[in-house]
Amino acid sequence: MGFAKLLSGAVNGMEAIPVEIEADASRTGDPQMVIVGLPDATVRESQHRVSTAISNSGYAAFDGRVTVNLAPADIRKDGSLFDLPIALAVLLASGALNPPGKPAGRAPLQPPLFPEKTPPPEAAAKARAMFDKTAVAGELSLGGEARPVRGILPLAISLHKAGVKRFLVPEANAPEAAVLRGLDVYPVRSLRHAADILSGADGGRTQPLRLNPDELYASADTCSADFVDVKGQELAKRAIQVAVAGGHNILLIGPPGTGKSMLARCIPSILPPMTQEESLDVTKIQSIAGILPPGTPFLRERPFRSPHHTVSDVGLIGGGTHPSPGEVTLAHLGVLFLDELPEYSRTALEVLRQPMEDGFVTISRAMGSARFPARFMLVAAMNPCPCGYFGDPRRPCRCTQTQVHRYRSRISGPLLDRIDLHISVPLMELRDLQSIPAGASSADLRAGVLRARAIQRERYKARPEPRTNAAMTRRDVEKYCHLNDECLQIMNFAIQQLHFSPRSHDRILHVARTIADLAGHDQIQPVDLQEALSYRSLDRSIWT
Repeated sequence: MGFAKLLSGAVNGMEAIPVEIEADASRTGDPQMVIVGLPDATVRESQHRVSTAISNSGYAAFDGRVTVNLAPADIRKDGSLFDLPIALAVLLASGALNPPGKPAGRAPLQPPLFPEKTPPPEAAAKARAMFDKTAVAGELSLGGEARPVRGILPLAISLHKAGVKRFLVPEANAPEAAVLRGLDVYPVRSLRHAADILSGADGGRTQPLRLNPDELYASADTCSADFVDVKGQELAKRAIQVAVAGGHNILLIGPPGTGKSMLARCIPSILPPMTQEESLDVTKIQSIAGILPPGTPFLRERPFRSPHHTVSDVGLIGGGTHPSPGEVTLAHLGVLFLDELPEYSRTALEVLRQPMEDGFVTISRAMGSARFPARFMLVAAMNPCPCGYFGDPRRPCRCTQTQVHRYRSRISGPLLDRIDLHISVPLMELRDLQSIPAGASSADLRAGVLRARAIQRERYKARPEPRTNAAMTRRDVEKYCHLNDECLQIMNFAIQQLHFSPRSHDRILHVARTIADLAGHDQIQPVDLQEALSYRSLDRSIWT
């Protein structure tokens, strides 16, 4: 009967690749549809959805053999986004649908709403050129309605780079793809609607959705939590400001009810705003994970992820048969909050060490590997012992020394070394809470963070992101963390007394550099170094 080809795409990790949907309709052989090109179970099942959707959309069922090839054939295809392009390719190959500029072929059971007219040769050539630069993606229901799929944004970016000018996607997915400049995104309601747009029978009634990314980016980002609502704990607030200013990881230690979780949930309110490129990266990740909020084409708020302590290694780091992002990737450019840190499994905590150091995760499987970004700020909270009251002068601790040791030993030394600030959050008296005035607000703390970040961007402008003190290399430490004689004496005394590791030594200097930036000091001063040391002394008193 005929041959047809359409363009779609497949998501692999964080990237997407163009995929050609080739369909061949023939009256020889058994009447069936065969899909080849390394499809997974979801794609193989699409033949039943596609054939039923075609019939229920009013098109004549083809009584011959249809072979569908997904090229390139050496890359596994997964997901339901191939339903719509496969259905359109089958209609084209069987003659039930005619591409622009072609004479009428086999007629559908029901005539289209807008009958085709023979266009002039110039218009036909132009329509054919646009047809060749058109891509399609979407899932189909049995009734022929177009359903949303995940990964549309990275797919749109990849197809646009490949020269695609027109992209047909389900109506619910259209906003996230429409943020790209130079790509006409057509929201599709059903298979019939997509066929009419593709063949020109729509008569131009469906116009591409156009969104201005500059306007979306300029929209104000808001955070409901504010540090002004946290009574007291000014030392913890100061430490959090230092951590955010330099991109450092932080651990909050204190008994139950001291406000550790509330402090952590206020952190997004003082994070610097995302750039337009960062917003696009975060939106891509949530699109691939399928958690992008409906009607939100462009994310402006940095992510805040707080997985439960029963999360598995795969849930935290990512993985699966077809690698998908985990919590460390979903927290990219934002905050990963681990409450009750010792309650997480030891293996789950240990897999955090590599992304905390490198800023990305590589997941290898038999069918290939995928690399996911994982540049996040780790915020952890824990009690000093299982009952939570070790060292509390008001409530006695019920734990034995063995229980306390076992509880704390769930957190390894290498993981602790990668957490720059260890902060005590003490329990406050009720009368103090009633008399303490409101402290620093998120706006006040954020102003200092922005000043410090501006200094760091200028300092590290010659290197790629991240441009923060937490990401300093050994050469950067030698160049930007010079210590005068008084500072050297302080550091040497601290190393002798507290037995810091070489990694801890560098982390202290990273934090001291951030404190100096907040204070506007060109060089690290003794007061900056002493404050940085106070944020690391707690780990030795707690874990020894």
